[in-house]
Amino acid sequence: MHSLFMPASLSVTSFSSLPGTLGIDFGTSNSAVSWAQGTDSARLIALEGDATTLPTALFFDAETHKTHFGREALAMYLAGHDGRLMRSLKSLLGSPLLMERTSVNHQLVSFQDIIGLFLAELVARARIQLGGLPRRLVLGRPVHFVDDDLERDALAQRMLLEVAEKLGFEDISFQLEPIAAALDYERSLQEERTVLVVDVGGGTSDFTVVRLGPERMAQAHRQSDIQATTGVHIGGTDYDKQLSLAQLMPLLGYKHTGPDGREVPSRPFIDLSTWHLIHWQQSPKAIRDAQALRVNYSQPLLHDRLMRVLREQLGHGLAHSVEQAKIACSNGAVHQALDLSLVETGLAAEMSDSTLAEHLHALLAQVVACAQSCVNVAGLQPTQIDALYLTGGSSALQPFQKALREAFPEAELVTGDLFGGVASGLAYG
Repeated sequence: MHSLFMPASLSVTSFSSLPGTLGIDFGTSNSAVSWAQGTDSARLIALEGDATTLPTALFFDAETHKTHFGREALAMYLAGHDGRLMRSLKSLLGSPLLMERTSVNHQLVSFQDIIGLFLAELVARARIQLGGLPRRLVLGRPVHFVDDDLERDALAQRMLLEVAEKLGFEDISFQLEPIAAALDYERSLQEERTVLVVDVGGGTSDFTVVRLGPERMAQAHRQSDIQATTGVHIGGTDYDKQLSLAQLMPLLGYKHTGPDGREVPSRPFIDLSTWHLIHWQQSPKAIRDAQALRVNYSQPLLHDRLMRVLREQLGHGLAHSVEQAKIACSNGAVHQALDLSLVETGLAAEMSDSTLAEHLHALLAQVVACAQSCVNVAGLQPTQIDALYLTGGSSALQPFQKALREAFPEAELVTGDLFGGVASGLAYG
């Protein structure tokens, strides 16, 4: 942690004669950093204790004016400290909102500056672990920052480049995240394979059909091995949002029909289910607007719950509980309770593996369709794919893996380093 706001740049002395390349996987939900030189295996950097991932989260403490990062940021917020939690900032890249200024501890700062603050922290922690920094940096990027808008997509990369340049690196390049994952996977292969790399992160799902193998690793240029890339702007935070709207927000009045026969306006519930929009519903204006919705409720108790969530700033805590329940179900839990006692004594919701399958079916179908499209673009049939290589935390969802197996029944399903594979591959770039 440190004072807000330290300049998002590093002094010349931060860099050294350290050879090699630093790879940064700046993720929507989690970030990772690696370093490699020559033909050596990449080293994932411990960023928080022994953990080689850092949740992409910042907490601005209103009492001490200190900034906390990662798990510490989440813990500070959930423990009830006065301040502001920010997550999913990557989702703003390419958006005009990125240059807008927001109030943090009585200072107006842009969201781009806040991203710079987070990346500066990643680099500073890497420097401590490595004893210096190389001058070469490779940043990961999704196949599409923004779907179907080349201009905004280019803007997103340019915005991220500007942040990296302020950090002082002299040689900065970008690599597609699924290709980085492929380069990491390739080091484990004993024979050539045609692989569909499946990279499902917090904000995007990206796919690459690529030829990999021990003999191909020695080639200086690998562009001819990449047969197709596709991507869609759907990821873990979209799953969280859908699950929140389906399982939790109805308890606050979402889809509730009022005395006039109309549904309560959905805006507060959608924002409360979207990580990077939650804080907007905690503003005085949003609270006043929500209070005015009371006439739209046939059941005042539901409105009382909504107002308690807004006034006591429980939105991030609710979103966190949905995310953790999703992860638990992905890891094999048949049922997972969501304790909502902070909203109302005895209030609870439940999530299960069948819940995930039911409520995420439409989103998962779009993601699998994008995977199939990638194979089609490569001019291949599903039977010609030797392996599906999974990376990214959201690829662990069991309903998703089941859908992939159905779409590619003859391909081997290989689970890589879900949170570190992309960062490792970036360092080989």
